[in-house]
Amino acid sequence: MKAWLHIVGIGEDGLGGLTPAARAVVEAAEVIVGGERHQGLADAVGCERLVWPSPFDALLDALRSRRGKRVVVLTTGDPLWFSVGARIGRAIDPAEIIYFPHVGAFQLAAARMGWSMADLETLTVHGRPVEQMIAFIQPDQRLLILTTGAETPAQIARFLCARGFGQSRMTVLANMGGKNEKRIDGVAESWGHVVPPFNTLAVECIASPDAALLPRVPGLDDRLFDHDGTMTKREVRAVTVAKLMPMRGALLWDVGTGCGSVAVEWMRSAHYARAIGIEPRADRRAMAAANAYALGVPKLELVEGKAPGGLAGLPAPDAVFLGGGLTSEVFDTAWAALKPLGRLVANSVTLESEAVLSRLHAAHGGELVRLSVERVEEIGNLRGWKPNRAVTQWSLIKR
Repeated sequence: MKAWLHIVGIGEDGLGGLTPAARAVVEAAEVIVGGERHQGLADAVGCERLVWPSPFDALLDALRSRRGKRVVVLTTGDPLWFSVGARIGRAIDPAEIIYFPHVGAFQLAAARMGWSMADLETLTVHGRPVEQMIAFIQPDQRLLILTTGAETPAQIARFLCARGFGQSRMTVLANMGGKNEKRIDGVAESWGHVVPPFNTLAVECIASPDAALLPRVPGLDDRLFDHDGTMTKREVRAVTVAKLMPMRGALLWDVGTGCGSVAVEWMRSAHYARAIGIEPRADRRAMAAANAYALGVPKLELVEGKAPGGLAGLPAPDAVFLGGGLTSEVFDTAWAALKPLGRLVANSVTLESEAVLSRLHAAHGGELVRLSVERVEEIGNLRGWKPNRAVTQWSLIKR
C-alpha cells in the first residue's frame, strides 16, 4: 500500500522551522494528530484535528480508521528517538509510513552545552520511572535526560546527592529553539529552582571523595543490596553475569531470584536488558524490588512462583540463571523455553545439587567449574585468609 501516514518532527519554531517537504506534507494534511502543544505549532493549517487519545492503543485504532486519508502525526524533534514514531512503526507496516525528522531535544541541548553527543549518555524518564537514571551516575559522566515534568530535576538532584555527587552541575533547558527559550543552571546539592514543565536536563556528574562507585560491569559490593544472607555473592555474581552475557534488550529468567542481585546486575550491564525474577517468598520479592529501584533498574519484573511450575506462560528468555533448587525437571523446563543461542548458568553449593550438575554436564556438555573465594580477616592481632563456601557452576549455550 502507498504511504498514507506521515510522522513529522516539529520544533518550537513551528511550521517555519520545517523543511519545505515536511511543511508541504503538513499543509496538505486531511487529519493532524498531536498534543495540544503540537497542534498550536501548526494552527494555521485547516483540517480535522485529533488530540492524543488514551490509552495508546486507541491512537493506533484512530490512525487505522483513517487509512487512505492524508494523515500527519506531529511529534517533538526526531520521531524515532524516544518518541511515538517508533511505537507506531511497530504496529503499522513501515511501508505505509514516511518519517520527517527534526532537530531534537538532545541535539539542541548538546549544542547549548557545547557537548559532543558521542561522549555522553542520552536518557529518557518521560513517563517512566525516574529511578532508571541512577545506573548512569558515574564520575565525570555527562547525561542528557528527557524529563517527565517540572519536578524531575529536583528528584534527580536528590539521587545525585544520596550517592555522593552533590557537586554535580545541572542545567535545565526549556522551549529550545523558540522565542521563550529558557536556561536554568545550578548544583545538585543546592537545587531549588522552579522550572518549566516541559524541559530537558543536562547533568555533569562530579563525584566527591566518598561517592558511591556503581559501575555498569557486574560485581557490585554485597552491602549495596538489601538481603537476608541468601544471595549470590559479589565475585561469584560477577562470573555468573559474565557467563549469562547481557545484551541490549535481552531477557533473563532469574529462577529463585532471592534479593534479585543477579537480575539487577544483568539489567545494569546492557541497555534495555530485561529480567523476570521468579521467587516464591514475598519478603524476598520485596527486597528484590527495593534493590531494583535503589540501583536504577525499576523495571525488574517479579513473579510469585516456584520452578518448574512457576515458569509456565513466561516469555521465552535469552538467558536463564538457576541459583537454587536445581532439579532435572527445572533444567528441562528452562532449557526447552530458552531461545537459540541462549545462555544457561546454574550454581550449586550442596553435594546434592552438585550431583545434578554433574549428570547434566555429562549429558549436555558445557563448562563445569568450581569457584572459590577467600577474604582476609583478623585473627587476634594478626590477619589470615577465610574461605567462602565454594560454588560449583555449570554454564552452556543452546546451539
